[in-house]
Amino acid sequence: MAATIRDVARASGVHVSTVSRTFSAPHLVNPETRNRVLAIAEDLGYRPNRAARALTTGRTHNLGLIVADISNPFFPPLIKAAQAHARLRDYHVFVADTDEDPQVEEELIQTLTKQVDGVLLCSPRLSNRAIEKLSEDVPFVVVNRRLKGMSTVLMDVGNGARLAIEHLMTLGHRRIALLAGPAGSWTSREMSDAARAVDGIELSILGPNSPTEHGGLAAADAVLAADVTAVLAYNDLMAIGLVEGLDERGVEVPGRISVVGVDDIVPGRLTRPKLTTVAMPTEAAGRTAVDLLLQLVGAGETATPALATLATHLIIRDSTGPVPP
Repeated sequence: MAATIRDVARASGVHVSTVSRTFSAPHLVNPETRNRVLAIAEDLGYRPNRAARALTTGRTHNLGLIVADISNPFFPPLIKAAQAHARLRDYHVFVADTDEDPQVEEELIQTLTKQVDGVLLCSPRLSNRAIEKLSEDVPFVVVNRRLKGMSTVLMDVGNGARLAIEHLMTLGHRRIALLAGPAGSWTSREMSDAARAVDGIELSILGPNSPTEHGGLAAADAVLAADVTAVLAYNDLMAIGLVEGLDERGVEVPGRISVVGVDDIVPGRLTRPKLTTVAMPTEAAGRTAVDLLLQLVGAGETATPALATLATHLIIRDSTGPVPP
């Protein structure tokens, strides 16, 4: 016969209610006790009845995770980290992809809020007002968008952009282009603001652009027309596409134009030349977002929003070099 909650309580030497809290509200249980109960439950093969628990606690123990484009290599590490971290807290994660479409994003949020205890919204394309309205129905944590009064996880891409431009300046570059991302993107705006704040460069902002390899490929002619010696792209996919587009036009990277991306995705390490990039802490962002969301879920109406800012850093590879004579 399957082990019951009473079997776990008896073997653990605790009350049934403690076992229940270990699975429904682990943050309320002493860590030593929680770990003992979880270990004994695993040994006995005990699995809580989620449907029954949802009826008594009002919680599904499910979270929604909505990303802008699941095919972008930036998102899978964040998704995997969030899922693994949520499992440690006895939560499951439903993942949905908006395909960079604000209308799809809104429809997915409205659907998920009926099935989850909270939503993680990564790189949203909706307006701030729309997000704030939707968050009235369920706790939200937003990744890479700063919203007043809402828990947020930010990756410091502004500082990363500044580091990238300073690196280019040490190589002698002064005419630099910024390939912007989608219209309304918080990341793109942060990069633009950081780039404009750097003295001693002639900055050309090109865009908005599709945040894909094709977007970078299509921007090659605009980059050449801007007469720059270096480019900072919105993300690595665009940077890879730009390098391809420049190569098709007989322009060497970094011989004639240096290129820097953002994200540090695996393909950027495999291209030739290997891509200089601003590394984003995607896995840490996934774990942090889950922590903030579960804090909101546990606090209920007494919840207060929190802000977590994660550091970025520059990785120098082969796609940047000295300014050409």
